[in-house]
Amino acid sequence: MTEIVTRFAPSPTGFLHIGGARTALFNWLYARGHGGKMLLRIEDTDRERSSKEAIDAILDGLNWLGITWDGDAIYQFARVARHREVVEQMLASGAAYRCYATPEELNTMREQARQEGRKRLYDGRWRDRNPSEAPPGVKPAIRLKAPLTGETVIDDHVQGRVVWQNENLDDLVLLRSDGTPTYMLAVVVDDHDMGVTYIIRGDDHLANAPRQKHIYDAMGWTVPQMAHIPLIHGPDGAKLSKRHGALGIEAYRAMGYLPVTMRNYLSRLGWSHGDQEIFSTEELIAAFDLPHVGRSPARLDLARLDNLNGHYIRKCSDSELLVEIERILPHIAGGQELAAKLTPELRQRLLSAMPGLKERAKTLLELLEGARYLWSGRPLELDEKAAGVLSAGARGLLRELVDDLDGLSTWNAEATEQAVRAFAERKETKLANVAQPVRAALTGRTTSPPIFDVLAVLGKDESLARLRDQT
Repeated sequence: MTEIVTRFAPSPTGFLHIGGARTALFNWLYARGHGGKMLLRIEDTDRERSSKEAIDAILDGLNWLGITWDGDAIYQFARVARHREVVEQMLASGAAYRCYATPEELNTMREQARQEGRKRLYDGRWRDRNPSEAPPGVKPAIRLKAPLTGETVIDDHVQGRVVWQNENLDDLVLLRSDGTPTYMLAVVVDDHDMGVTYIIRGDDHLANAPRQKHIYDAMGWTVPQMAHIPLIHGPDGAKLSKRHGALGIEAYRAMGYLPVTMRNYLSRLGWSHGDQEIFSTEELIAAFDLPHVGRSPARLDLARLDNLNGHYIRKCSDSELLVEIERILPHIAGGQELAAKLTPELRQRLLSAMPGLKERAKTLLELLEGARYLWSGRPLELDEKAAGVLSAGARGLLRELVDDLDGLSTWNAEATEQAVRAFAERKETKLANVAQPVRAALTGRTTSPPIFDVLAVLGKDESLARLRDQT
C-alpha cells in the first residue's frame, strides 16, 4: 500500500490565517490517522511580498497549535532551477511551446474573447507556429499545450466528480518571459517531487485543479488524490474578513484560547462526526476522514469557541494552565510586566488559586483578570463598583473584623469562613454585607473566586494588610 503523504503549502505574505490553520490541521489529521506523513512547503516565490517575519509567524503558529510536519520545511524559491528543468523536458517532448505574443496582443485577445463570451482567453496563435517566425529580440513565455477538446475530470473527495470542458481552458503559462516559473507549474513539480499523494486545500483552489492535472498528464506523472474543503465564513455567512474579527491564528492565542481548544474547534469547522462535539486530539486523529467534510462553507461561531475553551480550561490541570499562561505572556498587553513578577511565590499563589479561577473563566485572559489581585500592589486600586461597596459603614465593619481574623491561629478557607460567619452573626447582619466589603478590599473588584479561597491564597499577613488599607 502506498504511504499517504499530505502537505501544507502556505505563502509567507502575512500571518497564519485561521483558514490556513484549519487546512494544515486537516492535512495533519489525515496523515497521522493513516500512518502517513505531512510535509511543509513554504511557497515563497513572490519575492516582493514574502518575508522572513511571515515565515516565522507561520512556523510559530503551527508550533503553537501542535501541528508537526515531517522532515525539514521546503522552500519553493530554492527549487526554481528544477522548475525550469521540467519545462525544458516539456518543450523537448512537444508538450509545451514558446509564445511570443506581446502584452498588447494578449490584451486584445482577452477583450475579444470577453466580447464573444468565450472563456478561453488566449487564441493559441503560437501553439503550432514555426519558431523561425519568432520576432527578433523578444523573450518568449513558455505555455503548456493543453487539450483542445474533451473534458478534464477530477474525482474530488469533498466536492465529488467535477468536470471541466477543455475548450474553455487556456494554454497556461509555465515560465514567464523573464524565466520565472508560475505558481501553477511550481506547485505541480514540487508536489510530484515531494511524493504528495493527497492534496487537501481550500476550495478556492478548485479552479486550479484541471490546469494542474494537464501538467501532470504532460509529464506522465500520477495525479494525487484531491480534496477541496469549503472556506470559513463569518457568522453572517459572508466571506471571512477583518470586520468579523481576528483572522490570524496568533490573535486567537493572544485572546487566551488554548491550542487544544483550537484544534478541536477548527476540526469541527466543516467536518462532522455524528453528534460528537468534544474530541481529544487522539480521538480526532482516529476519527477524521474526508467523506464527512461538507461542501458548504463553515461559519465562525465565537460563542461556541468560548464555551469550548471554558470546557478545556476546567479540564486542564492547574499546573498545565500555569504553563499555558506563561506561554501567552509574551503575546498579550502587559504580559512582559507580569512575567517579570512571576516569582516562585507568585507561581505558587497562582497554582493555589487556580481551582477557583478556572471555574469562572472562558479564556486565559479572563483567568488572568480574575487572578489580578494576586500580584496587585498595595494600596490596591479599586474599580468603581468596589469603591461603591466600601462605604463608611462597610469600612467600620472591616476595622472590627480585622481584630477577629488577626486572632486566628489557623489560616485557611474553612477557618476564615467560620470567623467571618461568626462575626456577621454577632453584628446581626447578613454574611454578604461582610463578605462583599472583604472581597472589594482584597481584590479591588466585586466579583472574584470564592472569598474564603481568596483569603487562603493571599495568606494571613497580606490579607490583613489589604483589609487595614481600607479601614
